[in-house]
Amino acid sequence: MNDPIFFRRDDCLEPNEALYWKDLLYRVIKIGTELEVALPKGMRKGEYLPGLISRLEPSGDIGRLGRFGVLDVTTEHCGVEVRVIGRQPHFGALQQQMQCILQALPEGTRARPTCGLHFHVLAVGLYEPVPEIILGNVWNLTRRYAAELRFLTSCGDSRTALCRRRNHCSHIELVRWTSGTESMAEIQRHLRESLQVDQHQSFLNLEHLLFDESGAVTTLHYENRFPDADLSATSIVAKTFLFLAILLKAVELSQHGIIHVGRIAEWRRKVELLDALSNNRGKLATSDTSTIDDAAINELRHSCRELLGLLKPVIARCTRASVNGSASNPAFAVLSLLAETPVSLLRADGLGWAEIEHLLDRRARTAAGPVDADDHRLIRLIEVAQVSELPEPERWRMEAARSLFLPPDELERRLDRLDQWRGLRWDAELGSMVFVG
Repeated sequence: MNDPIFFRRDDCLEPNEALYWKDLLYRVIKIGTELEVALPKGMRKGEYLPGLISRLEPSGDIGRLGRFGVLDVTTEHCGVEVRVIGRQPHFGALQQQMQCILQALPEGTRARPTCGLHFHVLAVGLYEPVPEIILGNVWNLTRRYAAELRFLTSCGDSRTALCRRRNHCSHIELVRWTSGTESMAEIQRHLRESLQVDQHQSFLNLEHLLFDESGAVTTLHYENRFPDADLSATSIVAKTFLFLAILLKAVELSQHGIIHVGRIAEWRRKVELLDALSNNRGKLATSDTSTIDDAAINELRHSCRELLGLLKPVIARCTRASVNGSASNPAFAVLSLLAETPVSLLRADGLGWAEIEHLLDRRARTAAGPVDADDHRLIRLIEVAQVSELPEPERWRMEAARSLFLPPDELERRLDRLDQWRGLRWDAELGSMVFVG
């Protein structure tokens, strides 16, 4: 990170506290999506909605996942909104779920500029207040990289209309208030009282948060409203991990204070780029992004790489919720591609939604890598303690290689990969290697 400046606070987390909150929030945070889509041309809502409800089988109960994890399907000003219940972040499971939901949409369903894609971050079953400094870092980290986040999640279809217009996901209040000098309860009040932006339509919507008398967060629920409507399952899932990583990184930063947006000249330039990406000057429901030239795109790409570099270690924390035994979460590879060429640039180059999904899915699968039959046999050998009661790890490796008919160096290579994926340690009492994750 360039210019890692912090507002010092008296309530900074101790290292052990940070570890506790990272682990706890990773376990309880659910990120639910609101997927807005426009109807096929010429189709009425009365024709569209009943069939979609029948296919998606919404549960109507946030505590009951249902077949596809859909809470409800409702009409929206842009067409239809599908609300998806948040669940434990596992890349493969989320990708399969979102693919099923998108495949259920009738042919001709569109992602128009009037549609958005909202991500609700909420802690389910959290019975203790969250330190306010954590939410303060979510706010300022989002402020610092707002232009980059807007670019990375843009899904328009032309270079002059990369994003939908600002009025439903406005950054005006976001750039005005800093959690370095204002409490999050005060910022929530500013958003509620704003005469320029409806609090529900802020870039980061805080209306659902509740605080106790000391300012700690008793109900952790905020909404990222700025992403554009997206019909690529892999893209949506990767962004889910992006927002989870921002929260977990905020916990880490809370050991040092509240992150600053950076030096004044760089900050003013970020606001300029944000205004150029997200405004109300475009045609219909789009922003006019005609001033975002190749030089500006390169600036945004550079800063996106900085953001992802900051978040990469946190995304790696989610490795064991990956697919196919990957040593790195596929979400990072997908986000890295989107940081260079967001969906908007892919669409501007003429790619359709099916082609975009194929491209991103292939990137995810390449990052994951295959798990072959020998890997499965090795995993089973460890999980059922097929080779055990041995005095030392070297002897265990020898016996495991003999049992699996693998050369010792090949066994070592596979063990290294499993260690990166699930973690391995020697259990002297059992006399065997065991998984820790």
